Amino acid sequence: MTVLLVLGTFLVFIVLDYAMNRRKVIATVPSVSQTAALAGAPEGPGSEYVNGFHVPDNLSYHAGHSWLVRERKNVVRVGADEFAVALAGKVEKVELPKPGQWIRQGQKILSFYRHGVKTEMVSPTEGEVLEVNVEVLANPARLREEPYGKGWLVAMHVPDEEATSRNLVPKIMVRDWMRASVERLYAMQPSLAGAVAADGGRPAEDLLAAFPEADWKAVTGEFFLTT
Repeated sequence: MTVLLVLGTFLVFIVLDYAMNRRKVIATVPSVSQTAALAGAPEGPGSEYVNGFHVPDNLSYHAGHSWLVRERKNVVRVGADEFAVALAGKVEKVELPKPGQWIRQGQKILSFYRHGVKTEMVSPTEGEVLEVNVEVLANPARLREEPYGKGWLVAMHVPDEEATSRNLVPKIMVRDWMRASVERLYAMQPSLAGAVAADGGRPAEDLLAAFPEADWKAVTGEFFLTT
C-alpha cells in the first residue's frame, strides 16, 4: 500500500511538472525579433555559405530542407532553409498546422502555393505545435526575405529531443549535404548555375522564375522529400 501511495504521489508530481512547464513553454517562446537575433546571419558570404546559400551553423537540418533551432528545453522553432525558399520562390500562400496539433517527424505539415499549385514540406521533428508565424501567413514574402529570422514557420514542444535528432543531417555532414543538393539541382537544370550567381554569388530570389518549362511542384517535391 505504501509503495502504491509513493508511486501515485510521484505520478501526480510528474503531471503537475509537465503542465507547469507546458504553460512556461507557451509563454517563453521568443518573439520574432529575438528569433531573428538567435538565428541571424552575417551580412555577406562567409563560412556559413555553401555554393551561395546561407546555412547557419547554429541550426539543425532535416534532409527535406527544413531547419530547427532549440530555444529552451523541449522547445524548438522550425522553418525552411534558404535553398528551399529560393526554390519555392515567390509563393502566394502558406498553410501551416494549427496550435495543439501533434506532428510526426517526416509528416507533411507545410504547404506553399504558387499559381494555384501546391508543394509541401515535412517536419524535421516530432511534437506539439505551440505557435505558428501569423506574419508569414499574412505576408508569404517574409519567408523568402528572412528564412532564418522573421520567416520562421512553427514553434513546437518536443518531448523527446534526442530521439528526433537522430534523423537530422549530422552536423559534420551539413555542408556536404547542401553542396550535393545544389549540384543535383544544377544537374537537373544546368542554366540555374547562372541564376545562383545573380547577386555576387548569392542565389536569385526566385530560382525557377526564368524557367517556366520547369515543373515547379516536381522539382520542389524532389528536394522536399514529398514526391
